[in-house]
This record gives sequence, C-alpha cells and structure tokens, in this order.
Amino acid sequence: MRSRWCRAFPGVAEEVAHARHFVAALLHERGPAEDAVLVVSELATNAVRHTLSGSAGGWFLVVVGLGEDLVRIEVVDQGGRRVPHLCDATSEEEGGRGLRMIAACAKDWGVKSWPDGRSVWADLVREDA
Repeated sequence: MRSRWCRAFPGVAEEVAHARHFVAALLHERGPAEDAVLVVSELATNAVRHTLSGSAGGWFLVVVGLGEDLVRIEVVDQGGRRVPHLCDATSEEEGGRGLRMIAACAKDWGVKSWPDGRSVWADLVREDA
C-alpha cells in the first residue's frame, strides 16, 4: 500500500457513523468511496455488536490502505467467541449476511487473528486504476 491511515473509535454504535465519515473523507476522489463506506459500516457494526469492542471501554480501529489498484478497508476489533463467517443466504442463523454483501463488492476479503483480537479486511478495486 502506498498510503495508510488509521483511526481508533470508542466501541459504541454511534461511532460507526464517524467511521463511515472518516473513510468517505479519505477516499473522496481517490477510490471506491461508496463500497468502502458500506464495508466499514458493516465491519464496524460487527465489531461493536459481536466482539469485546462493544464492551464498556472497548474500541475498534479502522485502517485504510491506498495502493496502486486497490483500497484495503480493515477493522481491528478486540475479539470474541465467534469467528466472522459467511452464512448461507437461506440460513436462519443471525449474522453473516453483511459479510456476503462485502464479499460481493470486494475483490477479496479475510480475517486475521491476533493475540488480543482480530481484523477483518476487504480489498476493493480502485475505480481510477
């Protein structure tokens, strides 16, 4: 990645909107802003709802990487019992449908585990590449 920005947010639902604005401002005229905002919204919401990031004093980190032909959106959370995964579209299981949307608009996506959390990332093709 040629350029990289990151910002930490308190782990509360109201901060998801601030994460969206952060990404939109960075990618305005630089990349796929609409898809990136969708991705960060879903990943930040998942961090707050489904991980320790949503606990009292929790946080999540948004990382935006700008490469020659890709933009990487990554959300680092404080981990939890469940591992992010795609759900069958017909499944009654709660969650996982947002990751299906991310998989549909991203070139690639994945999960990295860390000792005290994890990150979920998505690579989006730059429109101007």
